[in-house]
Parts: sequence; C-alpha cells; structure tokens
Amino acid sequence: MTSALTEARQAAYGPAFVALVVGAVAMGASPTFVRLADVGPFTSAFWRVALALPILYAWMRFAERDGAPRRSFSRAAVLSGLAFAGDLLFWHLAIVSTTIANATFFATTAPIWVVLFGWLLFGARVSRSVLAGLGLCLAGGGALLAQSFNLHAGRAVGDLLGLATGVFFGLYFLAVQAARRESSAARVTFEATLITAGVLLIVALVLERRFWPQSFSGLAALLAMSWISHAGGQGLLTAALGRLPAVFSSLVIFLEAIAAAFFAWAALGEPVTAVQAAGGLAILLGIYVARP
Repeated sequence: MTSALTEARQAAYGPAFVALVVGAVAMGASPTFVRLADVGPFTSAFWRVALALPILYAWMRFAERDGAPRRSFSRAAVLSGLAFAGDLLFWHLAIVSTTIANATFFATTAPIWVVLFGWLLFGARVSRSVLAGLGLCLAGGGALLAQSFNLHAGRAVGDLLGLATGVFFGLYFLAVQAARRESSAARVTFEATLITAGVLLIVALVLERRFWPQSFSGLAALLAMSWISHAGGQGLLTAALGRLPAVFSSLVIFLEAIAAAFFAWAALGEPVTAVQAAGGLAILLGIYVARP
C-alpha cells in the first residue's frame, strides 16, 4: 500500500515539474517587460497583477465549475498575497535601481530563505542532496550572471532591494505551499493576486505620478508581463507547489536566469560565454541532484 502510494506521488511529480519549468521561463521574461513599460516601477507592478485578474478569475470559475462550496481567502492565501506584494515592490524597484544582472542574482537567493524560514517557522529539515543542489544552483547563477554582475557603491541600494526581493519570494513559496493544502491552484492564484493588486494600487497612487501607459508599446509590455509572466508563470508555479516541495521548487526558479540569458541572446544579440554556459549547466545539475 505504501509502495503504491509512493509510486503514485512520484508519477505526479512529472507534470508538476514541467509546469514549474514553463512557469520559470515565463517569469524570466519579466525584467525585459518592466524596462519596456513606460510607467514607474510601482505602477508596472500593479498592472502586472491587475491585468491578470480577469484571466485568473475565469480559470478559477472553470476549475470549480462543479459548484461545490470552497473556502475563500484562507490565512495562507492572504499571506501569500502580501508576500508577493512585497516581492514585486522590491523586484520592480531593484530592476530600475541596479543592473538586471544584479537584481536577478540577489532575487535568486530565494531558496536560501525558503530553507531558513522553513526551518525556523516549521522545523523543516532538508537533505544533503537538496543542500548540494542549492550550492550548485547558487554557483551556477553567479557564473551565468558574472559577465554583467558588478558591485558598485552607487547601486548598493538597488542590490539590497534585490536581496529583499529574494526574502519575500522565499516567504511567498512557503505561504503558497501552505495555501495549496486547503484550496485549488486557481483559487490561490486569484485570491493572492487580488490582495497583491490592492496593496500595489495604494502604493502606486501614493508614490507615482504616471499611472496610465503612454504608448501602445508600453501597454503591450504591461499586457505581456501580466498575461505571460504573472497569469502564466505564477499560475503554473502555484499549481506545481501543490505537488512539489517548496525548497526544490525554489531551485527550479533558477531557470529564470537561464531564460533571461537566452532572451538577451535571441532578442538583443548578447553573446553567451563559456563561463555562462557552465553556469547554466551547474544550475541544471543542481536541480537534478536536489530532485525529490
């Protein structure tokens, strides 16, 4: 009985892993969209989630079309929305305050905080293989971004904002995983996004003057960021967290760095060095080593 249950659980890892990989690639395009949007960082963060709400609501209604009663806005779902609001606030501000490479590198420290907070808050322990995978992913991320990574006193604040992004993203992983024990991926994603949008709307209205996009290209960037990076990326991430451990899932998000390098090569013609290629391979090896 136990063996059959274990095999069934492992069989469910495959689709969840594919969803996680596709979600990571979708989220990896978000820095480019933020730079192309012609609004401020807080406003672009708001539009990223607000424009996704109709799609996420339709997904939730379709997923729950059986009409059975559902629990709305669980404590974990509310916390995931607040954590993601903090993540986006610091992430979008970091992107315009330091280099994309620096912001991405510090944001990818999220797995460290998942391990730390999981241990402090829930007493969760991780295996040696997960720690080894984390080390490989961190080293690979550093190598992948080494060409553009540059510590500079004038960008210290932006780098700290990127680090804060990693902290909130780590909290988001743990909160979503807890919320998924009580609700479907569609409901958790919609409810968390609704809370995030409410927080970011207040921040954008108070701190920024330009609220509406000023050009068609700016609007297109916001729509792409909302529908691809958020509705697609975050939706798939939430679905995967119902099946996969939060620590392992946070390691797979390192694929964002590989996706960012690929988009820079494909769209901007930026070369991929041997060091960057080795970094990408280290990330893939780290994910393999840490697999459930």
